[in-house]
Amino acid sequence: MKTLKYILSAVLLIAIVWSCTKEEFGNTNFVSTAVAPTNVTALYNITQDNTGLVTITPNSEGAVTYEIYYGDSTPSPVKLDQGKSISHIYGEGNYTVKIVAIGVTGLKTEVTQDLVVSFKQPENLVVTITNDLAVSKKVNVTASADFATVFDVYFGETLNETPVTANIGGTASFIYQNTGIYTIRVVARGAAIVTTEYTVDFEVTAILQPLSSAPTPINRQATDVISIYSAAYSNVAGINYNPDWGQSGQGSSYAEFNLNGDTMLQYINLSYQGIDFGANIDASSMEFLHIDVWTADVTAIDIFPISASTGEQAIQKQLVADGWNSFDIPLSYFTNLGLSMADIFQFKFVGTPWAGGTVFIDNLYFYKSPSVTSSVLDGTWKIASEAGALKVGPTYGDGSWWSSSLADVTTRACFFDDTYVFNADGSFNNVLGADTWLEAWQGTADACGTPVAPYDGLAAATYLYDAVAGTVTVNGTGAYLGIPKANNTGELPNVAVPTSITYDIVLSNNNNTMDLVIEVGSGVFWSFKLIRQGNSGGGGNTGVYDLTLPIDFESTGFGASWVWNVFENSTNPALEFVANPSASGINLSSTVAKITALQAGQPWVGTETAHGEMGINWDLSTSNSIIKIMVYKTVISDVGIKLVNPAGGAQVEIKVANTKINQWEELTFDFSARIGNGLDGSTNIDQIVVFPDFDLAGRTQDNVVYFDNITFQ
Repeated sequence: MKTLKYILSAVLLIAIVWSCTKEEFGNTNFVSTAVAPTNVTALYNITQDNTGLVTITPNSEGAVTYEIYYGDSTPSPVKLDQGKSISHIYGEGNYTVKIVAIGVTGLKTEVTQDLVVSFKQPENLVVTITNDLAVSKKVNVTASADFATVFDVYFGETLNETPVTANIGGTASFIYQNTGIYTIRVVARGAAIVTTEYTVDFEVTAILQPLSSAPTPINRQATDVISIYSAAYSNVAGINYNPDWGQSGQGSSYAEFNLNGDTMLQYINLSYQGIDFGANIDASSMEFLHIDVWTADVTAIDIFPISASTGEQAIQKQLVADGWNSFDIPLSYFTNLGLSMADIFQFKFVGTPWAGGTVFIDNLYFYKSPSVTSSVLDGTWKIASEAGALKVGPTYGDGSWWSSSLADVTTRACFFDDTYVFNADGSFNNVLGADTWLEAWQGTADACGTPVAPYDGLAAATYLYDAVAGTVTVNGTGAYLGIPKANNTGELPNVAVPTSITYDIVLSNNNNTMDLVIEVGSGVFWSFKLIRQGNSGGGGNTGVYDLTLPIDFESTGFGASWVWNVFENSTNPALEFVANPSASGINLSSTVAKITALQAGQPWVGTETAHGEMGINWDLSTSNSIIKIMVYKTVISDVGIKLVNPAGGAQVEIKVANTKINQWEELTFDFSARIGNGLDGSTNIDQIVVFPDFDLAGRTQDNVVYFDNITFQ
């Protein structure tokens, strides 16, 4: 039996604070963010000589020292460091040993464990042996017995093996190299010389199918994806996932595997396998092929897109067993080999070893970078820096129970600087920075501190705005608006952590103010007020813009006061307006735009003006179809420009690579061939999109790009 409680040692804490240097004094953030040691246990060992000599070895996560209370008449505890053991002679009897684990800040976790010391041979040995449900080829052994202190398990994989020891009533585990039948021997030991044993032949099995679903794809516009097999999108109709190509003669077969309602393709004893689309698919406008693969025993898979006109080309991907392998393959890999993507009509998969294992496939689709924005919410938002921005009460929109004050904007600055980012591709981010406001239910004091999972800004989240219903939903465990504890079933920690939360929403002030209300359970209403963030401090002209004027980000010019959204850039740090890093050469201006393309971002990281922000709509003509932009970059890569209409319609971006680094260079983008072509993005344009570092090879670091003086000629 174990009992558990947490203690804060004030004496040790005072000692630590007073040991700080003068510069560190007063900074006690380490206290509010520290966590008491967890998973505290003590392993016993006992000599079989009727002496009662017991060795105690404590262990935990996060402790540096321990206090051991023997549970007998010994008046004081013994102290020892992590990784050390202590021995003590007990008389025959039952004892409660107390282990106090102490962390570096003085936080303590106290655990009690029963200890039986008996000079009788163990009796009534009961052993349970199971294959682990989550780890392949792992076996767990538990044992109970009267008059026993510990038990040793010989798992039988090798001769002269060292047994795995566990406390009686505990669990001993072992991961085998291979499946098969093994002789397992369990020896129960107490203080007596005589032991009691149990031996059995046990079949060790492997986990041969996924236990969890593949990662959920992000929301994409229908025009940006061609789905072959995925529950996240609408699949192409008429596809045959198991055409008869003779693969059954190689021992291969097919099934659709259902994992708790989530279906996926299962190709058994994969030699080769095909998918027939039933008609040609034009994927020439797409940029990537995505596929998720799970296997227990296939080491590599060859993926063949097959063209009606140019045949097939393959790429081989190595697979890691017992987990999902996710691949995003540039279609340029295949086109560079001469494969046409305009008439793809089949896929073929080949396994290594041949017919030697099974694969599960999900989320097979072609896709490209977003061509349209998702909603009027696109952009970065913060809680309003005003009294009443957060409130809670018994009726809709009421704040009679509690309402944030103006002083809270200062005392909870770590909360009011958090941002809520709605991305153009339908993804969503909580950007919390190094600290945010924490509450007691998160295991700490009500204070600023390091974000606590799952509310740490790392959720892979999406959002859905329903203007008709007047709701916004954020999807993803750990995603939230306002405060994390408020959700549709109640307040944490009294309810389960949700995977999605829906809020009532009202937009005002030209869609730049967001008022949210959520009922958390019955008769409890939280309200939040958010303000769109668009200007990073550059100022700017608020007058009427026209295409004869440069977008120069100066205080007397245009661009700096507009709302610019950043997308596909991991946490999507905002576009900044900063001093010119090199006022020389062709660009002597004072203020320029700065974007940091993160290594974790997509190759098509971009920034765009919000729809309507430029204040004009225009058609491409001979007077404005040549677009120029000055860039200052540290790497050579493509810069892309895209033009978009209010409905989100656009043609593919035009890309031009810079040829200089660490100096200003003007790039020219010629849209004249699109004048009057009748396609989206040639008429009624109201948005410009800039892709500053479009590198399909992937970044090896974060790349800072400055741009300035966008002109239309």
